[in-house]
Amino acid sequence: MNPIARIRETVRTGEPPRTAVPPGSRPTETTPVPEAHRDRVQAARTASQTVVSLRNTAVRLDGRVVWSGVDLDVRAGEFVSLLGPNGVGKSTLVKVILGIQQPAAGEIRVLGERPGRANHHVGYLPQRRSFDPSLCVRGVDLVRLGWDGDRWGVPLPGASRFTARGRAARERIEEVIDLVGASAYAKRPIGQCSGGEQQRLLIAQALVRRPKVLLLDEPLDSLDLPTEAAVVALIDRIRREEEVAVVLVAHDVNPILPYLDRVVYLAARGAVAGTPAEVINSETLSRLYGTPIEVLRASDGRLVVVGQPDAPALHTDRHAAHGPGARDDAD
Repeated sequence: MNPIARIRETVRTGEPPRTAVPPGSRPTETTPVPEAHRDRVQAARTASQTVVSLRNTAVRLDGRVVWSGVDLDVRAGEFVSLLGPNGVGKSTLVKVILGIQQPAAGEIRVLGERPGRANHHVGYLPQRRSFDPSLCVRGVDLVRLGWDGDRWGVPLPGASRFTARGRAARERIEEVIDLVGASAYAKRPIGQCSGGEQQRLLIAQALVRRPKVLLLDEPLDSLDLPTEAAVVALIDRIRREEEVAVVLVAHDVNPILPYLDRVVYLAARGAVAGTPAEVINSETLSRLYGTPIEVLRASDGRLVVVGQPDAPALHTDRHAAHGPGARDDAD
């Protein structure tokens, strides 16, 4: 049947015409796909979407095991949080992913490479630092450091206007500043910006190279509650619009709880990864701490953890205990 006749037959019957079987031949039967093959295809597809993978990972510092047995898969576009008390090693886990800290055991892959090999595709926001009010570096200049801050030498004034790389840099910097909503104050000295404004500019700096993974180490620390909520919503919007996986270190899960896909909870007796419902419950936390822990849900949906002297501080507001720019290096 010629192509025109096939189209007419399809329009008339609503079904594509059947192909005639030559005389003396048998119709070809579709060979069923073995289940094992389908499983391998699905596993390969899942692996291709995994941007960070840890298997039975452990870290030892000064002869002491900080944590062990960590298994984690972070997939493209996911929002994952690292939770746990002070000093348990949440920031250490971020440094392991970056390749700054070497693990004592286990296997780690970041975008299919060993840690540190793919850092040009990883955006990193370290623990919050304070800026001197007299610092004259503009917000836009701080963001640009994320683009070419690792290049040697000082750029010639105005030279970037005449090169393709310079134009691409300027356009991308303007794009991420607009993305985080910082256009109104990007040319203001960073020391004169508020804590929330500084944090938006630092997030823009981490995003400027179009990372596939965004590592945020306590980005909500020392922010007031309205600013905290605004920054969390911003991070979630960026995750969806830029299709970037987010791994965020936090002490209080409540501001980020509605946005989370999965959490990793670190404690003295190990680590557990899963959905928030699978991890943040009385049974799991009691096992992690080795003592009875109760997880309660308040009428406004916030979680309250009780049962151990340190436990209530895990998911409560810490703003009163920290001044502007305070940071906890023990993590």
